[in-house]
Amino acid sequence: MMSKIEEDFELELRSLPGVLNVGITHEDGDLKAVALLVRGQDPDEVRDVALQVASLYYPDTIVTVEDANGVGSVREANGARVAIVKTDFNASDGISEIQLSHLGRIGTGRAGSGPLIGGAEATLAALRDLGFAIPYYLMMATKIDTVTGWSVIVTFRSLSDGTDQMGIARAEGDLVASARATLNALNRYITREHDRPRDSNSSTGPNANGSY
Repeated sequence: MMSKIEEDFELELRSLPGVLNVGITHEDGDLKAVALLVRGQDPDEVRDVALQVASLYYPDTIVTVEDANGVGSVREANGARVAIVKTDFNASDGISEIQLSHLGRIGTGRAGSGPLIGGAEATLAALRDLGFAIPYYLMMATKIDTVTGWSVIVTFRSLSDGTDQMGIARAEGDLVASARATLNALNRYITREHDRPRDSNSSTGPNANGSY
């Protein structure tokens, strides 16, 4: 019989964008590996999110993703990762503030809407303050309750082709979890070589609150 934690794990995997089926392999009674079949999504990106989900339940699980259309994808070389420096929520005005660092630079973003939605939007604004051109907008930020605790899931949608990027994270407090989930959703995109930050002297980039 499947345990409650395994049921929650499979449910979260099946809820990922493009997942058609989830296969689970056991060894000596323990969950050993999961295989996801996807369509209409980048298998590498789905695997990145699936690994984050697995880390909350079964950290040693082997995760594989297969494209139902038989079209593979090539992982781009990663650059320096973006890190969270500071998070702050002002309960009196509902403003969330996120500070990020990348290659010695600091970017700051602020947004309303509370720590959950505001945390995601402020993180996106901080990325833009660092000079990243992020062609995505926030679709959803929500909390889910599982046997391992509360997790935050964020979904961003492309401005150009309508594809989604999804991230998940767990932390003490909605703001930090939302910021981590946002970076989880967008880090693979922002670390591609052609999306490195623009010259900080550029006058065409967004300001600290994410507007142009």
